[in-house]
Amino acid sequence: MTGIAVFSGVINLLMLSGSLYMLQVYDRVIPSRNIATLLGLSLVVLLAYLVQGYADALRSRMLSRVGTLFDVGLQEAIHTALATLPLRGVKPILMQQPLRDLDQIRAFMSGMGPTAFLDMPWIPIFIIALFLFHPAIGVTAVLGTVAIIAMTVLTERVSRGAARAAMDSSAQRQVLADATRQNAEVIRALGMQDRFTARWSQANERCLRENGRASDVYANLGSAAKVLRYVLQSGMLGIGAYLVVTDKASGGIMIASSIMMGRALAPVEVALGSWKQLVAARQSIARLREILKVTAAPPAPPVMLPRPCRELLVQDLAVTAPGTDKAIVSHISFSLTAGMGLALLGASASGKTSLSKALVGIWPVSNGVVRLDGAAIDQWRNEDLGRHVGYLPQDVALFDGTVAENICRFEDQATSEAILKAAQIAGVHDIILRLPEGYSTRIGEGGMSLSAGQRQRIGLARAVYGDPFLVVLDEPNANLDAEGEGALARAIQILRRDKSIVIVISHRPSALSELNMAMVLHEGKTVAFGSRDEIFARVHTEKTVATRRPATVSSANQIGQTQVAEVVPS
Repeated sequence: MTGIAVFSGVINLLMLSGSLYMLQVYDRVIPSRNIATLLGLSLVVLLAYLVQGYADALRSRMLSRVGTLFDVGLQEAIHTALATLPLRGVKPILMQQPLRDLDQIRAFMSGMGPTAFLDMPWIPIFIIALFLFHPAIGVTAVLGTVAIIAMTVLTERVSRGAARAAMDSSAQRQVLADATRQNAEVIRALGMQDRFTARWSQANERCLRENGRASDVYANLGSAAKVLRYVLQSGMLGIGAYLVVTDKASGGIMIASSIMMGRALAPVEVALGSWKQLVAARQSIARLREILKVTAAPPAPPVMLPRPCRELLVQDLAVTAPGTDKAIVSHISFSLTAGMGLALLGASASGKTSLSKALVGIWPVSNGVVRLDGAAIDQWRNEDLGRHVGYLPQDVALFDGTVAENICRFEDQATSEAILKAAQIAGVHDIILRLPEGYSTRIGEGGMSLSAGQRQRIGLARAVYGDPFLVVLDEPNANLDAEGEGALARAIQILRRDKSIVIVISHRPSALSELNMAMVLHEGKTVAFGSRDEIFARVHTEKTVATRRPATVSSANQIGQTQVAEVVPS
């Protein structure tokens, strides 16, 4: 920016050349009728214009590079924010806001707006030159500059609210557009297209109305500033003419002062013309500062912990959904040692998925702690913890890339042996070989080129990649056939044999056959925990009693037993 400011100084000094040229032509060439003088002056001013144009081009290119450097300097922080905001319960309207803000700032820095503000400090130079022509001309220039600056301040105050409303409405429209794109199949299948078209029309009309309002404000104030500039230039000519008539100035001074006044006010006019972009960029900077402060990655631990290999310990755990205060699960305590498998059971909305997200570090805990080999999971850097954890969510969420890239979690240094091992544990190796290009097959965004069962089994391979110590599988057999369920059972068996801890959420008994422990949740609390066989045996014994029990139950223990009976598969 210092270099750009130097170029701005050179450009503004060279802007004086036009006024000085006119002054010399009117005061020296015309009275003397000397063609050689005219030719010499013309060559000098031509050279000045060429240097000015070259410096102006360099300045614009440098500003473009500065905008790019600004983007590059924030790219990691922006991506961290994009990956963190959904986990903090941020509204969808704000999910992509950091990226839009960065684009807005870069676009402004690469445009004409910064040049106007770099030229403004040189306005006093032009005013001093006008005072040298004549004090009356200088006073007029000062009054005109004050008037145009007052117009700039008025533009700032009037346009602030309109610009914010226009940006908010544009963001709301973008959220609706993203939702339509992501759910196009459901909208078409359920006949909701007309209703969503109506919603889109309302959002679009609101966006157009707010943007039109903002544009009206800028247009009115910009036109007023332009008229003021014309009045000042013409007034400068009039004052110059009066001074010429009264023999207090020459004709060259009259013409030169009018041109110089236009040059002096040009930066302010450019600033008013780009005020909309300036306001948007300033709001973007303020939002980015707050967002990046909130989503900044925690400092790296001073010591890298070894791979956990002994125990998972959960102590008095409470979990709230991001952006809310109500606990979904609370007072959860249990421990599992290496090689154990836990069936996590419960009715819908009992907190199973919320607990699983806390166990793998997706959702922060509001109370209690999750420990691996005695260390709380926040003592690991996210990248390091991810190597020791395998996770298969209900929505498998594959990424655009090859099958091999998805299995190895897009790890640059992944080996073929590790990828093949994960695929073989998940029992999906033969299925991958039947794909058009095997492991090099591109699966498209979200795995659209694969069936639901194929996506789930490749997701399982991704979960077990790298021999993780803790593996959490949320409804891993929801889309599997009998062959796939058999492969899932074998995968759990292999993981437990290799001393991994496996936690499975499922309502189908086939996924639970290879587990040795069970926990039942009801309304976010543990109602049963222990050996899978003991809990299942107790439940099957109590099911008959539960069906005969009166509707009014007197004890909390009986309520817990009834809930266990309802959620454990037969």
